[in-house]
Amino acid sequence: MTPTATTTATIPTFDDAVARYEPVIGLETHVELGTASKMFCGCSTAFGAEPNTQVCPTCLGLPGSLPVVNEAAVRFAVMIGLALNCSISPWCRFARKNYFYPDMPKNFQISQYDEPLCENGWLDVEADGKIHRVGITRVHMEEDTGKSLHVGGATGRIHGATHSLVDYNRAGIPLVEIVTEPDIRSPEVARAYVDELRELCRALTVSDVRMEQGSLRCDANVSLRPRTAPGEPAALYGTRSETKNLNSLRSVERAIRHEIVRQATRLDAGLKVVQETRHFDEASGTTSAGRSKEEATDYRYFPEPDLTPLALTHEYVDAVRATIPELPAQRRARLAADHGFTPADIVNMRNAGVLDLVEETVAAGATAEAARKWWLNELARRAADAGVPPIGLTIGPFDVARITEMIADGELTDALARTVITGVLAGEGTPDEVVAGRGLKIVSDDGALAEAIDKVIAAQPAIADKVRGGKLNAVGPLVGAVMKAMKGQADPGTVRKLLLERLGQ
Repeated sequence: MTPTATTTATIPTFDDAVARYEPVIGLETHVELGTASKMFCGCSTAFGAEPNTQVCPTCLGLPGSLPVVNEAAVRFAVMIGLALNCSISPWCRFARKNYFYPDMPKNFQISQYDEPLCENGWLDVEADGKIHRVGITRVHMEEDTGKSLHVGGATGRIHGATHSLVDYNRAGIPLVEIVTEPDIRSPEVARAYVDELRELCRALTVSDVRMEQGSLRCDANVSLRPRTAPGEPAALYGTRSETKNLNSLRSVERAIRHEIVRQATRLDAGLKVVQETRHFDEASGTTSAGRSKEEATDYRYFPEPDLTPLALTHEYVDAVRATIPELPAQRRARLAADHGFTPADIVNMRNAGVLDLVEETVAAGATAEAARKWWLNELARRAADAGVPPIGLTIGPFDVARITEMIADGELTDALARTVITGVLAGEGTPDEVVAGRGLKIVSDDGALAEAIDKVIAAQPAIADKVRGGKLNAVGPLVGAVMKAMKGQADPGTVRKLLLERLGQ
């Protein structure tokens, strides 16, 4: 029996593994481009259609069919390259990457090999309170494969399945593959890189980058080398594994952490790390062996004979450059400078899907803090309860700005504002129409407030005596009782002030 690492060495903790071995991580990220048609034919790229209904002789590789390059896909790829600080090649060409697999109907993939579209860039990402620069080796174009569905097994993989089905709708969808240098040294930085890349592509509007639908997928190359003392030359890179098709930020981090521990366990036991592809299991958080990793020679790359090379002029690249919008890092810096948002504020708003809405609400007249507060808390919760993104709510930035204005003017309390939001969401009109229709404005009649205060003091003499005796914190229940009597249509601060005055404090 071949010895395994788990039978000959204790499995180290992650912290112990990285204390003794330095992780060397490079990522290959595939981004499906958001074009209306496929890379080399006119078939639709819409997600979710019935299997094998968006295919034609070209994307099925039938004899006599010829590919034609999608210009929109080229433009999107150039945008990504420029945003990643890459050099755009004035001349590049496509190649055939040959391998047999059922989800490749042509038995080759049209990709780029030694002459990619974009090279030698970088992306700065923030993790652990530091900025990490990740080098970009290349950004090249290719077509996506079909999708295999393995049926009858417990894991959804081919091993143990009774049969397999193939959907070729995805075959031929434009992809860019973004390959990093082996610059990443921790799972946290790897996750931050994929997150930043996703936000960058979203800002460029070149892809919806929905990892759960496969429009952004990540392969993680991981190896370990012994740590060296300061001043000593770094050890040579170790043998790498490639964990394929990670489809969430959490999976990227978990898979890399597992690989670091797995490889450290083997090295501790005196075993070699095998160069291979691996699959990540979400349920167990572990990886399993796939196939031995091919080298470039195994794919028999050669120039695609049915496509002429791409020769992009400086004028074309400059025209594309002029269309690039504000990128995520620039936006964060501007939001911090203009509105005082902290990095944590921006992350929270982005994760909640309200960052654009907050900006639009500020533009509509709200303060930055008020816009952040209402969208990030109350309205994000309402959206989650309704099962829609915040932008899908039937209340917009102008409505929210008007509500915050009424709060600032003393016309609404926060509690009344929530009632106004309920009315707007229910289709009762604008905030002003809801306030008028429901009679929600704060009661400013001192006589009505004085009457309610006198009744509450008379009803709770014991608490009133405590306040008269100097226990000011005891006034809270009295404030609550007055607010209840006024049906929330009073300012709590004013109520507290009047109560204390009436009780001699």
